[in-house]
Amino acid sequence: MEADETLLAAVAVGDGAALAELCGRWQQPLVRLLARQTAGRDVDDLYQETWLRVVRAAGRFSRGRPFRPWLFQIAINCCRDWARRRRIDPLEHIAEAPGEPADHGSARVDAILDAERLLATLPDAQRDVVILRYYHDLPEDEVAEILGCPPGTVKSRLHHAIARLVAAVRTGAPRAAARGARA
Repeated sequence: MEADETLLAAVAVGDGAALAELCGRWQQPLVRLLARQTAGRDVDDLYQETWLRVVRAAGRFSRGRPFRPWLFQIAINCCRDWARRRRIDPLEHIAEAPGEPADHGSARVDAILDAERLLATLPDAQRDVVILRYYHDLPEDEVAEILGCPPGTVKSRLHHAIARLVAAVRTGAPRAAARGARA
């Protein structure tokens, strides 16, 4: 099996089979990242936009750099551009969430919605580090590379994000925020 970096070099010279291989390898992790960043909205469009940017930038990829942080950095930038274009309120998707537990009453659905609500209360920079570190299980140094900041900044953002999440849970903020968004 060829390394991702080798396949990307082939993509840079127009090899469609290499691109198809990369897309196949990274489809699930990339879709999960995009879905977490956008609460499941426009994932297909963002997936395609990410790969378009990968193809356009393939020739500028540094051979010594690992592929995953580079790919995730492009995907996160796509999500940021998407949010700016739409001027998204981070709690907007919660109020309209399909599968709202109105007719299910499932504790699992409640927990998932509460987690989304909690994440939506975080500033973008803190939400990014939490998603990359805990949902994608990336090491802090790789999160730092993806976000283009020092590892100490990642640690600081994680610390502040966890403190905010704990405070929100103690005050019941996710449910209150969702009620306010529906009003």
